[in-house]
Amino acid sequence: MDSTEHLAHIRHASDLTTLEQVRVSLLGKKGVITEALKALSALDGDVRKAQGQMLNEQKQLLIAELDARRLELEQRAEHERLGRERLDMSLDAAPWRTGRTHPISAVMQEIHDIFALMGFTVRTGPLIEDDDHNFSALNIPDHHPARQMQDTFYIDAASEDTTYVLRTHTSPVQIRTMRSEQPPIRIIAPGSTFRSDSDVTHTPMFHQVEGLVVDRDIHMGHLKGCISDFLRLFFGKDDVQIRFRPSFFPFTEPSAEIDIGCTRNKDGLIIGGNHDWLEVMGCGMVHPHVLRACGLDPQQVQGFAFGMGVERLAMLKYNIPDLRTFFDSDQHWLHHYGF
Repeated sequence: MDSTEHLAHIRHASDLTTLEQVRVSLLGKKGVITEALKALSALDGDVRKAQGQMLNEQKQLLIAELDARRLELEQRAEHERLGRERLDMSLDAAPWRTGRTHPISAVMQEIHDIFALMGFTVRTGPLIEDDDHNFSALNIPDHHPARQMQDTFYIDAASEDTTYVLRTHTSPVQIRTMRSEQPPIRIIAPGSTFRSDSDVTHTPMFHQVEGLVVDRDIHMGHLKGCISDFLRLFFGKDDVQIRFRPSFFPFTEPSAEIDIGCTRNKDGLIIGGNHDWLEVMGCGMVHPHVLRACGLDPQQVQGFAFGMGVERLAMLKYNIPDLRTFFDSDQHWLHHYGF
């Protein structure tokens, strides 16, 4: 059997479809080589052996030639496909969504900027505090509910002599400042705080900004003027009604809750007016026991302090309904409320 003609058919195949037809005609179930191999059974022994060896050699030659031609045609088809395809570099790229500043960060910066105009500077402290800075020095007695396990995260310590907690407020920064600096003191203490609570209006971690002023002849009028100016600047309304309502905190005396006037309608809550009142922060004159715990003489200096929840102020100013969404890491939420 002459394989020259078969090789020519393979080499002249112009595409993969034609090449496959040639392969089937030669090596398929009824192909030329297949039929010739089947016919070997009718030959005598020596002739069958010689003829079978020749057919197998031809078959291997044809298979090698088919593989080579298939690779060649595949490469040609790939080259032609790439030649047809084009990437239009002039098309506009998909828009990138730029990052946004989280509302908590934005509000903390707003608060900082306002108090900076009043001459306040920033002080910070550790997130893990000892019992003295977090409770005792702030005139919080041992039986106070804030010390209980359901309100405070306690830290296992190597030493049993000192109790450590995740700070429940940024007030320990005030204690550290009064113990390390001499009056006059005018600071704010922003940062994260932790309490064992979680619902629509509470989260285990939240943010506070507390303020402290200590100097000679400080009185309640200074406190009221400072807070009133801050709230009107923060909410951007000169006509915000502000009410100081008597309250109790262990670390201040007298103490007050601060309410602002608001209006409630079908669209929600609007800051301004006097149809209703809304609590926004607490304040008071620094308790003499706290001054003494910090080595200051209450007969010589007095001070006032205040504290506010950053998330609460952000919710009021920007109409954010649920506190927990601040910590959900929802990109759609951040794109809507971010700055």
